[in-house]
Amino acid sequence: MQGCPFCNIIESNSKDVLRAGLAAAFLDKYPVSTGHTLIVPVRHEADFTLLTREEHTAMWVLVSEVVESSRAEHHPDGFNIGVNVGEAAGQTVAHAHMHVVPRYSGDVDDPRGGVRWVVPEKAVYWE
Repeated sequence: MQGCPFCNIIESNSKDVLRAGLAAAFLDKYPVSTGHTLIVPVRHEADFTLLTREEHTAMWVLVSEVVESSRAEHHPDGFNIGVNVGEAAGQTVAHAHMHVVPRYSGDVDDPRGGVRWVVPEKAVYWE
């Protein structure tokens, strides 16, 4: 779709874009950690939940490849893998995408709760 930053990246034919059939992966322009990668469907669709099973499968195949590559290149200690669906959930680009965020020991004071921190007052459930 014209004007979509992710479609523009996919269509650029850059060597920095990993393609696997119905999905593509590329480094996040505003990474929260070294190796932060986005995985997107090639077809423009804003809502992750409306993707086909085949598109979901292609994206998860790329998750595995990105994780394997990140482990070899950056040696992270863990990963957060997440999807924001809709503006209320924090989605800022209207093209479905998954974040693969490598995590490193000590990158935050206390990583417990992981993705639960999207609602900070509910994140700490262990006290």
